[in-house]
Amino acid sequence: MICKNCDNTFEGNFCNNCGQSAATHQLNAHFIWHDIQHGLFHFDKGMYYSAKELYLRPGHSIREFIEGKRIKHFGPISLVIVLATIYGLLYHYFDINLFKNAQEGIKLNLNDWISKHYSWLTLATIPFYTFGTYISFRKQGYNYIEYLVLNTFKASQRLILHIVTFPILYYFNGTPMLSNFITTLYIIDVILIYWTNFQFFDRMGKIKVLFLSILSHLIFLATFIIVMALILVFGGYVD
Repeated sequence: MICKNCDNTFEGNFCNNCGQSAATHQLNAHFIWHDIQHGLFHFDKGMYYSAKELYLRPGHSIREFIEGKRIKHFGPISLVIVLATIYGLLYHYFDINLFKNAQEGIKLNLNDWISKHYSWLTLATIPFYTFGTYISFRKQGYNYIEYLVLNTFKASQRLILHIVTFPILYYFNGTPMLSNFITTLYIIDVILIYWTNFQFFDRMGKIKVLFLSILSHLIFLATFIIVMALILVFGGYVD
């Protein structure tokens, strides 16, 4: 075979010089649809598979990904960016107001900032979660980047929940029930984190995992609140 990409002569299904497939299909409607599925959404086996695994066997599938079983998964960074962008657009388009009881100036500033930066805010929390996990579970044989992947998948898990329940959030928007629903979502988020940790650290006792998960979450809350307070004060969002 002569590679149509680099003119290299080779045998087999793929060029041994550049890696292009020997079979190059005609550009037609089928090619466009497959490219959308595979390249943008990867529904054929990536995004759907990862989302399903994050709710059926989250800790086990993330551990398998870290250990090398990756071909079926959508990349963790790509997945969280896509999901955070979707949720951020929903939040902005439907004008969700999470600060109903705040002073008017603070409320407008916070809502405007969050709606414009939701994707980045979601990504920004991951290193804080990872810091807490790394400190609490540092003796379990994983490095910081591996814990970063774990917490990136967990962020996607929470985003999927928030996207699925967004109609309920919108229904309660502007009502006294909104704060109750947000609290309920937060509790479910925490339960998902602990459930994933129980599966991921399955060689540890559940009581120890629970204790370390609580410690990890407290470290996350402390560091994140301190940093956000500094950003809000020095960024001029509060007087």
